Amino acid sequence: MLVGVKMAFSQIRMRLAACLLNISEGRRKDIVERIAKAAVYQDNGQDYPQGTVLNIFSDYDYNRSVITIAASVDRIANCVVSACKEAFQSIDMAAHVGVHPRLGAVDLVPIYPLSDVDVEECGMVAQKIADNLALSVPGCSIFLFGQADLPNRKSLVQRRKEVGWFNRRTFSAASVEPDVGSAPTSKYGLTGVGASPYVMNCNVTIDTQDLAAAKEIASSIRGSSPGGLKGVESMAFPHKGQIEIACNVESFDNHGNQLAMYEGSGFISYSILGKTYYYVSPQLIEASIKKLSRDRGISTIGTALVGFTPDECMRCAAYALRKRIGEFWRIRGGIFM
Repeated sequence: MLVGVKMAFSQIRMRLAACLLNISEGRRKDIVERIAKAAVYQDNGQDYPQGTVLNIFSDYDYNRSVITIAASVDRIANCVVSACKEAFQSIDMAAHVGVHPRLGAVDLVPIYPLSDVDVEECGMVAQKIADNLALSVPGCSIFLFGQADLPNRKSLVQRRKEVGWFNRRTFSAASVEPDVGSAPTSKYGLTGVGASPYVMNCNVTIDTQDLAAAKEIASSIRGSSPGGLKGVESMAFPHKGQIEIACNVESFDNHGNQLAMYEGSGFISYSILGKTYYYVSPQLIEASIKKLSRDRGISTIGTALVGFTPDECMRCAAYALRKRIGEFWRIRGGIFM
C-alpha cells in the first residue's frame, strides 16, 4: 500500500464506484493500454475529472484483460463508456482465440460501490452505461445482471447460464435476445452490464495437466457445493502447461444475521453506508485448494489476486483521485502474464 493512501481517504469523503472491465484482448499490450487510456483521457487529450485506472491485468493464454477503473459515481459512466467504445473499435470477436469463456469484445462491465454509494445507485449507473453504449456503438448487444436487471435482479452467474456463456468458446447469435441494443454480431458479440457488491478475482495455479481433477477441485470450493466457500464461483482452465483455478469472490451482506458464523473464520468484512459485507479471504481460498490438491497428489504453484481487495480498491481510488493520477496503474505496475 502506498504511503499516504489511508490519510488521503480520511481527509476527504468521496462517493466512489469501480468497474472491473473485462475485455477479450490480452495479447496486444498496446491495444489494452489504449483502451485503458480512453477511460481517463477525452478525445482532446484532457483527462476526465475524477477518473483513474488503478490496475491492468492481462493474460496471454486467456487472451483477456481486466482493467480496474474507479471514479466518483457521477463520473464513472463517462469513463467506462469511453473505454468500451475504444474496445469495440479495436477488438474483433470473429478473430478472437483464447481458453477463457467469453461472448463479447467487451465481455463484462460490472459496477461496484466503493464508498458512500449503495449498490442500487450503481445499478442505475449500469443501466445508463448500457443505454449509452447502445446509442454510441450501433450493433452492440447487451444483457443486464444484478441491480441493473430490474425487476428480476438475476445474478451474473444466472444470466451467463441463460445466454450460454459457460458453454461457448466462440460466439453464436442463435436464440440470444439482448436486453439492450441490437441482435449480437460476430464482431462485437454479447456484453454483460450490471451492478453488485464488489467481486474480487483470485486465481490459484496447480501443478497438473489433469483437467478433470482440477474441475473437481473447482467444483468443491464453489459456494453452491456442499462444504464450499460462500460467495465463491470457480472454474478450471489450462494455463501455461498447468491448470489454473480461477475464482470470482463475491461480497455478500449479513443476511439472516449470521455475523458470528463469519467473524474469525477466514472471511473479511468491510462496510459501506453502514452496511457490512463479507468475502472469503484469498488465504482461505488458497488453503482450501491446496488441501484438495494435496488429497489428489497435486501441489500448488502460486496464487494471483487480480487487482485489489474491496478496501484496497477504495483507498487507492481515493488517493489517485485526490492526487489526480489518471494512470495509477503505471505507479502500481500493471500485470501482463
